[in-house]
Amino acid sequence: MTSAPSMRPMSTPVPSQDTVAATGPADDPVGSHAAGPMALRGSALRSTGYAVTIGLSLISAPLLIRHLGIAGFGRYTTVLAIVAIVSGLTDAGLVSIALREWTTRAGKNRARLMRSLLGIRCELSLGGVAIGVAFALLAGYDRTLVLGTLIAGVGIVLQAVANVLTVPLQGELRFGWASLIDVARQAVAVALIVALVIAGASLLPFFAVSIPAGLVTLVFTAVLVRGKMPLSPRFRGAELWPLVRDVLPYSAAIALNALYFRVTIIVMSLTATAQQTGYFATSFKVIEVLIGIPGLAIQAAFPILSRAALEDRQRFASATERILELALIAGTGLVLVVVLSAPFVIAVLAGASGAPAVPVLQIQGLALVATFLAAASGYSLLSLRRHHALLIANSAALVANIALTLVLVPIDQARGAAIAAVIAESCLALGQLILLLSSGAVRMRLASLPAVAVAGLAGAAPLLVAGMEPVLRALLGLAIYLSVLALLGRLPPEVAHALGRRQLR
Repeated sequence: MTSAPSMRPMSTPVPSQDTVAATGPADDPVGSHAAGPMALRGSALRSTGYAVTIGLSLISAPLLIRHLGIAGFGRYTTVLAIVAIVSGLTDAGLVSIALREWTTRAGKNRARLMRSLLGIRCELSLGGVAIGVAFALLAGYDRTLVLGTLIAGVGIVLQAVANVLTVPLQGELRFGWASLIDVARQAVAVALIVALVIAGASLLPFFAVSIPAGLVTLVFTAVLVRGKMPLSPRFRGAELWPLVRDVLPYSAAIALNALYFRVTIIVMSLTATAQQTGYFATSFKVIEVLIGIPGLAIQAAFPILSRAALEDRQRFASATERILELALIAGTGLVLVVVLSAPFVIAVLAGASGAPAVPVLQIQGLALVATFLAAASGYSLLSLRRHHALLIANSAALVANIALTLVLVPIDQARGAAIAAVIAESCLALGQLILLLSSGAVRMRLASLPAVAVAGLAGAAPLLVAGMEPVLRALLGLAIYLSVLALLGRLPPEVAHALGRRQLR
């Protein structure tokens, strides 16, 4: 581990007419007393919107897997993994950086910076597509996969630009609109996939689905933020260099994060059979959807954490400690749902032919607790500008995943890959937590840990009941888990507060 001095944050910005702290605008939800409840409702809205997108994906995913077959779906997922990796490698954490800077800046200073960040996002995204296509060629993939990488990459570029444009919505805690954008994108993608399946399309056209979905997202977002966010990118911004230089460790950490969780798919495509790759891809399809939940839920509090880290460290510590506790509780609950319902989920996605993917999903589902804790600690470290800490933790996770994947895939194929992914995610969460605690900004409260462990074990009890339907088993397990938490006085009151008001902001 690296000592604290090597992870010292950037110097605190000097308040000026272009900082929110100095101007104190009347319409500043992040700085208001209502920020906490708004963030909680925003978290609920983002999670609900994400749940809707999951529901939509359940319409298309089974059709797609059955239409392409297990091996064909493995090929499809391989291309999407390549595109996701290069997108992450070139993302450089720009959306999170843009959101943090939006929250702490104002006026022309903010607008100028947003234009420059938008320009960098365009350049990096196009470069990422080129990298992805080059990798597909060098790896010896066939013509369909190479063209698929190029086509899917175009959609990723559109989506990446749209993501930067959503910064004002998140910075002003308008999470209802951000959720609606996500649902609209998924609805377009699902509709097109269903249409292609009905038409009996081959593999290649499915990669083009991301293009119209990305266009819809880009146009919708641009209309909502017009007048608040500059829509024209600036491709030369010399004033950006000090910021870019300072966040390079964070950018590298984001790149590694995008790589380590998906590198397993790439390794399997090169070393395992197509069938085993397909089993892991089927499980990964579920996990890939679920790992988005903690990021979306916790990101709602990120503007508040960023402002508090700058102005009020006591508020920051209190908020971070509570978020970590909620992450532990929510992550454990989601693990129970995945493990108990895995046979049903795989049956819906792939039918009887996908049965070997059930234990793969149950193993991989265990990583979700670590995913929640990693998201919570990661946003806190970013708010503190502890970029080196994020780089250290993500580097450890990548090394662990590559090493374990190379060792375990030959031994236990898809299940070995799932074990490697779980250990890698655990390394990430543990590393970030240790480095966050070493910063001295927060303390880790362990009071909830025994209660969550007891409730989790109790919730897993339905696994002992033979012949119970997986859906009923999952519902019963979740009910037991929540009931035990309530009896032990650890059921989060934030749930009721988050659902208290449901207006679209």
